Amino acid sequence: MNVKYRPLFAEFLGTALFVFIGAGSVVANAVTNGGIGSLGIAAAHGVGMAVLISSLMHISGGHFNPAVSLGVYVARKIDLKTFGKYVGAQLVGGIAGAGLVRVLFNAASVHAVSAGAPHLSITISFMQAIGLEALLTFFLVSAVFGTAISSHAPKIGGFGIGLAIFVSALVAGGLTGAALNPARAFGPAIIAWTFHSQAVYWIGPAIGGAAAGWVWKMFLLPEKG
Repeated sequence: MNVKYRPLFAEFLGTALFVFIGAGSVVANAVTNGGIGSLGIAAAHGVGMAVLISSLMHISGGHFNPAVSLGVYVARKIDLKTFGKYVGAQLVGGIAGAGLVRVLFNAASVHAVSAGAPHLSITISFMQAIGLEALLTFFLVSAVFGTAISSHAPKIGGFGIGLAIFVSALVAGGLTGAALNPARAFGPAIIAWTFHSQAVYWIGPAIGGAAAGWVWKMFLLPEKG
């Protein structure tokens, strides 16, 4: 493969596998009548992302999330052209991953949970959901900067980022689904063709990702990285 396309393919592949694992865990929980549980779903998302980032970070940076790419762009660690290409690859990857869930799992179970798409609890308002997604995305993107981007980052691969996803899912999984990632929400929504509260999963992560990028650029990154 031409070297210039390797980062885009890595972003596509990593996002596709993450969405398959994450959405697949939601469907598998339905198939087993709750046998996996909320803790298992959170672990699938967190550990899955940790492994994928550790595997592919050296190729593309291991974003696998438009909100992460936005934060990295705001911090001027990638240019606008790269940002656009990464987001395109991630969204296509999200659709591909959700498509694999649709093909490889029981159709009735996939339909019952909208292909693993996140959804809002009736106990939370639209604005509260945006706030939760924004704050937890800020937390996630801060983990990306602190453990992967900063020149002072500890050598722990993607596991700090995976733990941030795991903790976020424990906090908000039952309220918003803790997507923190437009591609994670968009792929299953396309496959299930259901877009209820989809705006939450774009507005919240965009705010959180951009805010984290700005804070790290202005106050936390060392002068040379």
